Amino acid sequence: MRINRTIYLSLLIAISLFFSCRQKEKAPDVSGIQVSVAEKRFDRDFFSLDTNQLVQGLQRLQAGYPQFLPMYFQAVIGSAEPDEVKLFLQQYRFVYDSAQRVFGDMKQVKADLEKAFRYVKYYFPAYELPHQLVPILGRLESMQDLARMDNGEYTAAFMGPDMVGFFMQFYMGSQYSVYHSEEFITRVAPLYRSRRFSKEYILPDIMKQIADDIFPDKSRTEPLIVQMIEKGKRWWLVGKFLPETPDSIITGYTGKQLAWCQANEGDSWSLITRNEELYSLEPSVIQNYIGESPFTQSLSQEYSPGNIGPWFGRQIIRKYAEANPKKTIDEIMKMPAEQILEGAKYKPR
Repeated sequence: MRINRTIYLSLLIAISLFFSCRQKEKAPDVSGIQVSVAEKRFDRDFFSLDTNQLVQGLQRLQAGYPQFLPMYFQAVIGSAEPDEVKLFLQQYRFVYDSAQRVFGDMKQVKADLEKAFRYVKYYFPAYELPHQLVPILGRLESMQDLARMDNGEYTAAFMGPDMVGFFMQFYMGSQYSVYHSEEFITRVAPLYRSRRFSKEYILPDIMKQIADDIFPDKSRTEPLIVQMIEKGKRWWLVGKFLPETPDSIITGYTGKQLAWCQANEGDSWSLITRNEELYSLEPSVIQNYIGESPFTQSLSQEYSPGNIGPWFGRQIIRKYAEANPKKTIDEIMKMPAEQILEGAKYKPR
């Protein structure tokens, strides 16, 4: 019997909903944990500068952002010369105006960040949390502000001295017209990546920075299976910090891609193990499973997501944590990947 594509996709979504409900754990009560984040609108302070009195305005801005402004000049504008700053202000006024329509009110982002920080403090009370949220505007025509993390993902979130922030131009909503221009698609981000350029991804992107700050990923030169598990650890940890956030947002997969992973977990894992790729150090093999791409080459090119390695890693972590409930998150995060793999006895069907 042939199942048509619509029915197949409906089944995948139903499976995804079933698994997401089943895998969600009860989150701890963090309501009594005190956390405060100050919202510092650098974007507004910067674009409010009077270009007719730019030198004086930049001096005042320097007083308000003594550490951050020099970094902004260097990393974003490329110069602190008033003429260059003026040109940037003029060229990016239209992007700033668009950003204000999306980010006019940051109260919800701030509240959600404070809630996530409470979970961080619950699990890691000694960790020094940043105290400032700083949204900024950078260039659209360059990938410079889309930093590649050690987990292979690109992010427009960042950490600085006592702050977290994000580049607003990469969270304007997936339908933002600039993202669909041929130049942007070719030079900056293809559509499979820019579909995630929306507000709901800000918090997971920031929390991935926090997770990587607590537990830096040092697996880049390790075999594929080690990288899978180490990167999966960080997705798992972000899920602890954001217990109400859907898996599709944390992973960056579409709902259909996530459903496909769950429905084909056993077959996909069998293929990887059958091809003896788990302990490979070959860059081409690792790149097939780790890092940004529209799909996984060796799996379904129609339904599979790219960067599927961390998803398998997280499944292994979940299996291990389920079998070892007395292990703390800190202990699991510090445990060697090989030990986790052995203890998880991961054999999906």
